[in-house]
Amino acid sequence: MPFPSEITLKVGKKGEIFTNAELRKRAKIKEGGMVRASFIGNKLVIEPIPSIEEILSRPPVMRTSTREIERVSEEIQKEVGIHG
Repeated sequence: MPFPSEITLKVGKKGEIFTNAELRKRAKIKEGGMVRASFIGNKLVIEPIPSIEEILSRPPVMRTSTREIERVSEEIQKEVGIHG
């Protein structure tokens, strides 16, 4: 059975918003993890913040060399006037 695209959540006395296990699993929100809350218009958006372990386990987005990193660093330093 597909998960509904909209569910109703309970708000506690102190303003806590209670979710359920299936919602957390689908949103990839883990126990002890962190979430980011933001507004898009008048909507509250809650999304997980990946841990450093999760980020490091991902495949690299690009490959580069230390020579290329140094070249770009020097170029940026020249642009902002801090390269001697």
